[in-house]
Amino acid sequence: YSSIGAAPQDLKYKGENSRVLIGSRNIIREFVTVHRGTQGGGMLTRIGDDVLLQAYVHVAHDCHVGDHAILSHGATLGGHVTIGDWAIVGAWSGVHQFCRVGRHSMIGGYSVVTQDVLPYSTTVSPREMRIFGANRIGLERRGFPDDAIETLQTMFRILTRAGLNTTQALEKIREEIGSDHAEVEEVLTFLSQSQRGFVK
Repeated sequence: YSSIGAAPQDLKYKGENSRVLIGSRNIIREFVTVHRGTQGGGMLTRIGDDVLLQAYVHVAHDCHVGDHAILSHGATLGGHVTIGDWAIVGAWSGVHQFCRVGRHSMIGGYSVVTQDVLPYSTTVSPREMRIFGANRIGLERRGFPDDAIETLQTMFRILTRAGLNTTQALEKIREEIGSDHAEVEEVLTFLSQSQRGFVK
């Protein structure tokens, strides 16, 4: 048994005619719950194409889940969460409302996500959430070239392990890596749009 399109668990919801939109070729396993949108989020919860929602996953109101995403067993999304294409949320992880999870990222199991997760990154949560590095295995499986993966690894190292604040790290990335790498530019654009801060 799964529940798709039930009323959102939002005290501001007053019975408005909102929707869930689900794409093609998705796998939705047992005891998954997906709630409708609310007025505060465009009245729509959206799930893309080729998505796997494993057992006991919860997708709250106004979430947008991109194509080819995987939400592992028991993963929970708060309201208004955005999951990028090809992202993976590990088992029993919780993503706080309004967080964004970037494309091709991997969140380790049992994580508590309270800030944005950068595209192409692997994050782990032994005690507090942090970036482990580039999502090397996932990117290799999807055909990303070695030099692109190494460039991303260098960028994440500067962002998280160089002892710099974010402004200093971004300057160093521009100096050392430049702007000729589409993946790096995507991460920098994602950073510039963050409202909650990002996992370091």
